[in-house]
Order: sequence, then structure tokens, then C-alpha cells
Amino acid sequence: MALAVHLLACIFGMGSWIAINGLWVELPLIVNVLPEGWDLPSYLTVIIQLANVGPLSVTLLHRFAPGKMKEVLAIYIILSIGITACLLMVFLWKETTLLAGELHSTAFLILTFFLSLVDCTSSVTFLPFMMRLESMYITTYFIGEGLSGFVPGLVALSQGAGMIKCVNVSKAANATMDNLTDAASHYQLEARYLPANFSTQTFLIFLTVMMVFCLLAFVFLTRVTGLPHKNSGEEQVPDRALHVSSTELELTKHVSKQPAESQGSGRMKGPNSKLATEAQALATRVLGGYSRQQLLCLYFLVIWVNSLTNGILPAVQSYSCLPYGNTAYHLSAALSSMANPGACIIALILPNRSLPLLGFLSLLGTTFGAYNMAMAALSPCPLLQDSSTGSALIVLSWILFTGSLSYVKVMSGIIFRDKSHSALVWCGAAVQLGSMIGALTMFPLVNVYAIFQTGDSCSTSCPL
Repeated sequence: MALAVHLLACIFGMGSWIAINGLWVELPLIVNVLPEGWDLPSYLTVIIQLANVGPLSVTLLHRFAPGKMKEVLAIYIILSIGITACLLMVFLWKETTLLAGELHSTAFLILTFFLSLVDCTSSVTFLPFMMRLESMYITTYFIGEGLSGFVPGLVALSQGAGMIKCVNVSKAANATMDNLTDAASHYQLEARYLPANFSTQTFLIFLTVMMVFCLLAFVFLTRVTGLPHKNSGEEQVPDRALHVSSTELELTKHVSKQPAESQGSGRMKGPNSKLATEAQALATRVLGGYSRQQLLCLYFLVIWVNSLTNGILPAVQSYSCLPYGNTAYHLSAALSSMANPGACIIALILPNRSLPLLGFLSLLGTTFGAYNMAMAALSPCPLLQDSSTGSALIVLSWILFTGSLSYVKVMSGIIFRDKSHSALVWCGAAVQLGSMIGALTMFPLVNVYAIFQTGDSCSTSCPL
């Protein structure tokens, strides 16, 4: 039974962000079809920020109408919306509408908003539901949440990026018989995108199936009988049976429950007093080791890192990678998506709360981000464009950018979680603030002022 619940919790967690993560790794193929082209990622960053109206509404409902919202019903509703949006995306993702004289992929953008709404709202509904279970299942849920980026990336790698074929296309389609001979010489090389190992529609069907699996996992989680709950059958456990907790916050709580005489002088009065003393020392060293100025710096770091990873750089990933070819863009999107859960695993195995280390990793990630931004600014003629070295560098830069800053985000969250509940709330606010600043800064630069220039894979206009 425990193994089955672990599997269900993992699938349930995977469904939390798999739809949006899947769209991001599929963008290398989608941007070649939809009319927004290379600007499409910047649209997505803004849409995802607008979708935060979902978790905001849930939070306000909890605040002003406590107990009115039924978590199970809310999860059923948002998963049903996610499945419906994914299914409609399969058939409508190519549909366009003429707005203000220009074609726009309105169906894709609207459905992306609903998928973002589902994924953003899952952060404030899925986890509270999982808190009803034993803590070991919550860990499995987080593993599944990490796989929501890893699994689509793996599928995208197996899909491949397709190939580009340059063909001569005549620009004299409307020529008359009188000037047919002269017009026949007007040819131009244009890119033709050959299909990948399987189509974008097939990939969207995969995302739909995964959302259905998530719903089924949730149904079984609510139906399983005899499921252990955190607060069921509470009984006093002897202190000597208490093992060292995985978080310093739990150690602090344990110390606060010790009898007064065991927390008094430094004299040892048995194993219980020794454990309490060690727990108090560890909690004081970790939780009390940050000054107000250090915490403010950490908040600023959270804002900066999330503005880069959730707004600024994703908006220009197409411009920084596509000049090197579809394969480079495909690999950078898929592997950087897999680098995020990879960094989370490293943070779990090798946690380090050192502020100098987090500052160094932030600087390192910012450096890689600056390189990616510089290549986007040089588009369509970035450095080492026609060499395998340039392609390898841009892919590696995106992986290290995502991985280093993901580690910083995870460890910052752990520090604030162990500090206090209010500190963690403000950390969440800093995450959203940074993401919003990044998205709203880049959208006008990309779509209004057109600072970044698109290119043609078959063009020879770049200087040698």
C-alpha cells in the first residue's frame, strides 16, 4: 500500500507543472509555425505572470472566507480545466486570428493562459492536500514536481528538433507572360522545416495523457482506505525514540517542548538533556545566524534571480539560440529544463546555507545569463555562429545558467522556511515580484521596440 501511495503522490506531483514545462521545451518546434515566431517566448512569460490571479484568488479566499473553499473540489476543478485546455490545444494550437491587421495565434495563447492558471494554482492547492498525509509522501510529491520538468525534457530529446532544408523559391508567382523570362531569374533561398521524429500534436497528446494520469492519481489518493494521516492517532512518543530531525525548525520545536529542568544549566541529566542541548545549539546557530541586513540581501537575491530565470532570459531564449540552429535551441530548452530538477537534487544531497556561496553562484549564473543575453542582442549574427563550438557554448551556458540559479532559489527557500512562516511568505512575494519585473521589462523591449532581430537559417547576410 505504501509503495502504491508513493507512486500516486509522484504522479500527482508531476502533474502540477508538466503542462507549462512541456510547452517551454516544445517551443523550438512551435516558434517555426506560429506567426509570433521568435517573439513567442516573451508572450509566454507575461501570460504566466497574469495566471498568478489563480493563486492570488485562492489566498484571498482563505484569508477572508476561511473554511469556505473545499480543497478536494478545487483540485478537481483545476485538473479538469487543465485536461480540457490540453485537449483543445491538440486540435487548435495552429489556429490563427487576424487582429489589427496581423495574424496572431490567439487559440494557443488563450489555452496557454488556462494551463498557466492550472499550474500556478496547483502551488496553493496540491501541497495543502498532501499535508494531510505522512511526511514521507510529501517528499515523494516534491520528487514528482521535479520530474514535471525532467520528463517533458526527456520526451523532447527523443522527439528531436527536425532538420532545415534550404530551397530556391521563385518570387515571380504573379508574373505575366510578357515578363516571365525576366521574372524567372528572381529566386531566393528559404528555409523549409522537415518534421521531427514525431509531431508537436503528438507531444501535446502526451501532455494531455499526463494530465489525465494526474487526475486519476488524485482520485485514488482520495479513495484509498486506511491512508495514514499526520494527525491521526497522536500519542506521546518517548523522547529517547526521537531521531534527529531533517530540519532545524523541527529541532527547535522539539526543544521548546522539553521540561524546564532539562533546558536549564549546562549540566547533563541524561540522553534527553543532551539531545535538547545539541538541538538548541544547532537551531540557534542556523536560525539565529543571519542579521537583518543579511536577510534583506537574501530577499534582494531572490528578486534578482527570479527576474532572470522567470522573466528576462526566457523571453529571449529563441533569439540567443535559434541563430545557431534548431538543434541548439532544442537542446538548450530541453537540457536547461532538466537542469532545474537536477539542481534541486543536488541541493537535497549537498545543502549549503553559506551566503557567500549563494552570492557567488548568483554571480556565476548572472554571468552565464549575460552571455546568453549578449548573443540574443547580436542576433541574427552572434559570435561563432557557424561553428559547433558556438552551438556547444550556448547550450552549455543555458544549462549552467539554469542550474546555478536554481540551486540558489532552492537554498534561499530552505533558509526562509526554517527562519519563520512569515519569512517564507515574504520569500514567495519576492519570487513573484522578481518574475513580474522580468516579464514586464522584456515584453515591450521584444514586442514593441523590437530591439532583438530575427534571422533566416538560409540567409548569408552575416559578415564572415
